[in-house]
Amino acid sequence: MKHPKVKTATVATVLAAGAFILPATAALAGSDAGASQGSMMSSGLMLPQMDAAEGRKLYASKGCVVCHSINGLGGEDAPMLDAEFMELPMNPFDFAANMWRGAETMVMMQREELGDVIEISGQDLANIIAFVHDPDEQKKFSAEDIPEDMKELMEHAETEEEGAHD
Repeated sequence: MKHPKVKTATVATVLAAGAFILPATAALAGSDAGASQGSMMSSGLMLPQMDAAEGRKLYASKGCVVCHSINGLGGEDAPMLDAEFMELPMNPFDFAANMWRGAETMVMMQREELGDVIEISGQDLANIIAFVHDPDEQKKFSAEDIPEDMKELMEHAETEEEGAHD
């Protein structure tokens, strides 16, 4: 069976589409539930809790910050992910679908910039999505959040870029 040829989009195109949506974190989270518990639907599907504070840590430690920026901190190879540019309401499944459409480019960039593909769980993604759409949590994001190994990767990329312009 022949499959239709699919045109791949760049990360910039995918992320600029702005279809990232965030349901209020409280709507998905039980007040006493652990971060990995979430809400169970009658069909047996679980919607994970979304923790923007944990997402802030993951955004930096997983390497998203190497290519994307928030508050002017981070890379310039991919779109800024400041909450002020996100459309609301947000559907986290649309966010994941946009990442999927840009997966080929993102994987290539991760290998180039980070040396390998980021390992990320569904819970990690839920937390990162919450952070990307939470302006109050983003106000807390600073250079101190970025691990040293990620800072080194960012400095290396910046040095290479400057060398290319000389």
